[in-house]
Amino acid sequence: MRFDLPGGVVCLGETMAVLVPAEPGPVRAARTWTRAIGGAESNVAIHLHRLGVRSRWVGAVGDDAFGGAVLDAVSGAGVDVTGVRVDPDRPTGLYVKEADAAGSRVRYYRRGSAASALGPDALDRLDLGDALLVHVTGITAALSDSCLDLLRAVLAAPRRSPVSFDLNWRPALWRDRDPAVLRELADAADVVLAGADEAQAVWGTGDPDGLRALLPGPKTLVVKHGARGATVVEDGATTFQPALRVDVVEPVGAGDAFAAGYLAAHLAGEPPARRLRVGHLQAASALLTREDVGESLPSHVTAPLLDADSDTWAAAHLRRRR
Repeated sequence: MRFDLPGGVVCLGETMAVLVPAEPGPVRAARTWTRAIGGAESNVAIHLHRLGVRSRWVGAVGDDAFGGAVLDAVSGAGVDVTGVRVDPDRPTGLYVKEADAAGSRVRYYRRGSAASALGPDALDRLDLGDALLVHVTGITAALSDSCLDLLRAVLAAPRRSPVSFDLNWRPALWRDRDPAVLRELADAADVVLAGADEAQAVWGTGDPDGLRALLPGPKTLVVKHGARGATVVEDGATTFQPALRVDVVEPVGAGDAFAAGYLAAHLAGEPPARRLRVGHLQAASALLTREDVGESLPSHVTAPLLDADSDTWAAAHLRRRR
């Protein structure tokens, strides 16, 4: 799946270093760890690049080894990182992932990170001249007051490009903050993506019609129903597309992959059902790996499925490549 578009996408948020146990057994006994990088917005940017959409990640890292690793990894994946600030005083954020197919426990060490100091002045680094879209998530709003101000500024600015907002509910980040602001932010966006379960937790409903009543502002709502599928609510119509059956290796990062696939197809003018299929296929690539960003599925797999009839789509079963 590749999309030839005349402009790019700007993704704004924090990216951190990630540590994952590199040996079997209890995590507390692990002595060997694999260092990776992870961040919802840069994950989306990387997936977009793999889908043929130019992307730029704007954020902040510390002037440290982890920050250098983040910049190397994201730029090495083809994403423009020239808008990233290197903070000489604050560290790069870190999280530790205890990987498991049933759901990975994640522990964050990001308080006081370089990205938590982002504020509205970061708008000066966005350079939206040829941007087709600006992508943000609810994670950024939880990092600090200045980060919340940044998101408000992005969503309040005169629109040169539409803004997509992924709820990305992280309860641990909101323990000392008021998540009520997430409704305000989402309702000011043009495209909103949310899992039904996280929307239920934050807003009291995960039903597409209920969410449309709660969020009348966005033109497009995308509601993800986990392994069941996803729904688009747009222009008074509702479109559901079932998810693919996938032998899940590890689920973290699948939501970002889905968002990138959906947004690439959305920007290419594809109809809702096809947008959802592209999202599901890209999510499958992340589900089949322990990395936050897996390799995209080969075209000989994706092309037939995109155009398959509903029975063929429903019968498809994706397994980890050996």
